[in-house]
Amino acid sequence: MDTFRIDTLDTSSPPLLAASVTLIVNAFADPERYSAERVRRELRGDDPAFYRRFFVALEAGEIVAVGGVKAADWASKTHLLYLSAVTPERRGKGIGRAMIKARLDWLEANFKTGRILVSATKTKRFRDLGFVDVRNSNIDGRHLLVRRF
Repeated sequence: MDTFRIDTLDTSSPPLLAASVTLIVNAFADPERYSAERVRRELRGDDPAFYRRFFVALEAGEIVAVGGVKAADWASKTHLLYLSAVTPERRGKGIGRAMIKARLDWLEANFKTGRILVSATKTKRFRDLGFVDVRNSNIDGRHLLVRRF
């Protein structure tokens, strides 16, 4: 069985930061919206008022997945799951689900109450973890889901 571990991304490590940027840019394949520079800025975000935290799944010392969570700057007690990607060869192995769970666990350990939003095309894994669709939110095949805690 494959083994991986999930850690907080150390954004002060140039190799880890570069590998995470490359994974996200390649996964989204939308250079106008997800340029390497924009992704790098997101990963390194140091805004003290609106936290950002990124997690990585490591397998044999290589980053095989990355995913972020951040405070919504437009609504109190609202958190966003975003910039989630798993390398193509590792998809379907439970890594993506484990990354979601790690971020949910971190949120629940660090905040008393709140709501978590995510936009996704594949919604089953989120529904299995307690998310529900926001009514009339399907735009271009993406659904907005929310989970309260």
